[in-house]
Formats: sequence, C-alpha cells, structure tokens
Amino acid sequence: MSGSRIVALGHYQPPKVLTNDDLAALVDTTDEWIRSRVGIRTRHIAEGESLVDLATEAAQKALARSGRTADEIDLVVVATCTAIERSPNTAAAVAARLGVRSPAAYDINTVCSGFSYALATADHAIRAGAARRALVIGAERMSDTLDWTDRSTCVIFGDGAGAAVVEAQEEGAEPGIGPVVWGSEPERGDAVVITGWDPVISQQGQAVFRWATTQLAPLARQACERAGIDPSELKGFVPHQANLRIIDAIAKKLGAPDAVVARDVVDSGNTSAASIPLAFSKLVERGELSPGDPVLLFGFGGGLAYAGQVVRCP
Repeated sequence: MSGSRIVALGHYQPPKVLTNDDLAALVDTTDEWIRSRVGIRTRHIAEGESLVDLATEAAQKALARSGRTADEIDLVVVATCTAIERSPNTAAAVAARLGVRSPAAYDINTVCSGFSYALATADHAIRAGAARRALVIGAERMSDTLDWTDRSTCVIFGDGAGAAVVEAQEEGAEPGIGPVVWGSEPERGDAVVITGWDPVISQQGQAVFRWATTQLAPLARQACERAGIDPSELKGFVPHQANLRIIDAIAKKLGAPDAVVARDVVDSGNTSAASIPLAFSKLVERGELSPGDPVLLFGFGGGLAYAGQVVRCP
C-alpha cells in the first residue's frame, strides 16, 4: 500500500450548552473577561452521557458518511485523556457498541495532540499492512476534570468527540495522510497536568501560551515540507482549539493566506483530543472545504507534546 486517506468525518457534542453568562453565576468572571482572554462564547457539557457515548456517536456518523459498515473496520484508535475505566479501554468499548468484529483496539493519551498522534499510528499500521481500514476517534469529557470554582480552567474546557474513517490507498495513489511531525518537551510536562484519583486539571496558562505562540509555527511548516507542499498551498488549517489568540498567532506565522482557519473554540471551548476532528468535521459539513483540499492538522498541549500532518479533505 502507498498510504492511507480519510474517507469520512463525523462529530458529536452533548446538547447542554454553557454560556459565559452561565459561568459568571458560578465564579468571578464575565463574558467580556472570557472572550478577551481565550475567545470562547460557549461550550458543551455532557450530562448523563459517558465518554464512550460521545465517542460512539461521532464514530457512527463518520461510518454512515463513509458508506462503510462496522464489519469493514479492523482497527479502532481512541485519543483521550479523560477515560475513567482502565479496562476495557475506550476503543474496545466503542468497538463493542458499534459491532466491530475482532479489531485491534487501543487508546492513546497525548492530551491535546492526541488525535494527530492517533491518526499517525493508524496511517503507519495501514502502510505496514497491519490494518486495512480504521476508525480514529478523539473524544473527551473535560468537564470531569474541572474545578468549577477555578475560573482559570472552568471557563476554557468543553466536552465532545470527532471521528475519522481511514482506509488504505492503492499503490501509486497520492497519499491522503502526509508524514507526521511529532515530539514533545517532557521536561516541561508540568505546564498542563491532570492528577489524582478524582482528577483535576491545572495549567500554567502563560507558559503554555508563550510556548505555543513562539515555538510551534516552524513545526507546523515542517509538516507541510514533509508532505511536499508549501504552506501557501494549504486550503485549510485545523489547529488544536486551545485559545483563539493562540490559533490566530500560529495561523499568522504559518504563511497560508488562502487557508480556512478553524476557530471552533469560540463555540465549543477547548475539547482537548476531540478538538481537531470536531472542528475539521464541522468545516467539511458546512462546505468550507472541498474534497482533495490539502489541510494541515496540528495538535499541541499537555506533555508538552505536539503532532501534525497534512491530509487531503474527504
């Protein structure tokens, strides 16, 4: 096989919407304070829906749009940092819900860069002949990790999931998923942490902001270089939806004037590993990207880990 491609996307968000005014009734904050610092207006919060529920909903939509059935999937990968159960893993639970027979199934946790890591591992498995067709899912219940009295974190995060159906391409076809650029700065891993049996997220916001806005644009350009395209050729840029100011800063330095830039953080908040497939799926659903368009996906955050690749729009 010459590589793999994304053939369909799907996303799901729980129906409950939490506005900035809603949060202002819980903590000392205002709509203006939140918008000016992170650009978020609303976020979705799961009530009565598990992480597996969110992931399964997104996966079902991606499968339906692909025209494939669960029987045709032989690999399920879920990127998440909010799984509660140690075993079975989230991927296996989703596979059972969908009726996927005998898949390889595993979770991956690199927090906000998780989907790009998961997509790369699925692509590698397909290239190696270890899989033919994969479901790659990013899903998070970030609300499970929040201290609702801490305005520095509770205003940022939301819940949701996004999924992609990825399949092998025949020899000679242009790869639909480009080489990954990935890595981390583990010595700075304490900048974003989720700790304890009753997990609570905390982060060094200014340190993460400086790292993201000063160090990541060259790595994003490197992903374009490995895919053999210039950033100016990009039609879409879907970074991790961390913060509107970070997104705009990286997009400005990237040098992709014709690219549609995903800014789903405004309506969804930071959904960690779910943010890239969620935002990408919405752009495709709204018709803002066309089949075959080159799109740069780039995740970054806890770890401090990063990963990105150029993909062709399904």
